[in-house]
Amino acid sequence: MTEQHEPDGQAGTGTVPPTSRQNRAVRRALDLWGTWGIALVLILLIVLMALIAPNFVSLSNAFNIMRATSITAILAAGVTVVILTAGIDLSVGSVLAVSGVTSILLWNAGVPIVLCVLIPILLGALIGLIQGTLVAYLSLAAFIVTLAGLTAWRGTAYALTGGRPLIAEGELGFDMLGGGNFIAIPVPIWLMLATYAVLWFLLERTTWGRHVYAVGGNPEAALMAGIKVRRVLTSVYVISGLTAGLAGVMFSARVESGQPNAGQGYELEAIAAVVLGGTSLAGGRGRIFGTLVGALIMGVLSNGMILLNTPFFTQLIVQGCVIVLAVAIDSLKNRYTT
Repeated sequence: MTEQHEPDGQAGTGTVPPTSRQNRAVRRALDLWGTWGIALVLILLIVLMALIAPNFVSLSNAFNIMRATSITAILAAGVTVVILTAGIDLSVGSVLAVSGVTSILLWNAGVPIVLCVLIPILLGALIGLIQGTLVAYLSLAAFIVTLAGLTAWRGTAYALTGGRPLIAEGELGFDMLGGGNFIAIPVPIWLMLATYAVLWFLLERTTWGRHVYAVGGNPEAALMAGIKVRRVLTSVYVISGLTAGLAGVMFSARVESGQPNAGQGYELEAIAAVVLGGTSLAGGRGRIFGTLVGALIMGVLSNGMILLNTPFFTQLIVQGCVIVLAVAIDSLKNRYTT
């Protein structure tokens, strides 16, 4: 009789196929990256900039970085919640603009300070409600709905100002939201940290947060489990609009004017921070504080390049490369974890 041999790596030999070993090794590496990698990148980037960028190491510059990052980080926090459900929100930069313009319009009309702040934020939430309803209840593609919002709300901002910047009359009553200090720390930093703390609690400690992850992971299974998928989908766009409204008020408070072109390109920076922070574009995986670290990486990189007198066009190229890198990492993670 002819002796038969089992192929290498098949059952019965007690060995694992080389490809399986490689996949498991890559999977472990990606899991480790998701837990510690992004924080390590931030630390290494800070060390690098401390060595090569003049005047980088100082408390005032650290505050400058966090203050400059705060608006993008707050936008990214709202976008994170949307992406966790496998959605996307391309309209946040335009919502920022229309909310910021509205806050100055209200101020110039003599509306009380509290309403000048609250109404634009609620306007952002209303815009999120409209877009979320179109996505959840009419089953329109989130990309198309929010892409339309990107142009429509930008046009609204221009229409409200006649296409020109709207200067605040007198001393702006809520200017501290953009440039004030509280306990020696800039108010925008407090607002950024508060936003992340609230969203961390909602995502990690509430039933709603578990539902968000479930919908992003498998919407059909979530529906069969009794989760009201449409309500969850609508709610995440409301939160994204809410954070964009807050960012708009902060932006207008910082520049003390309503700028219809404010926030252009911010949606891409926000998405880059989300993906760089470990949240999967496929939905269901990610942590809110990873987004904060991703936003800080973008902020440190931008600040360092400015201190190095890097030309603006080079900064744009580097930011574009970071976005591609973030998406590539996400694609690699999806390949080995699904």
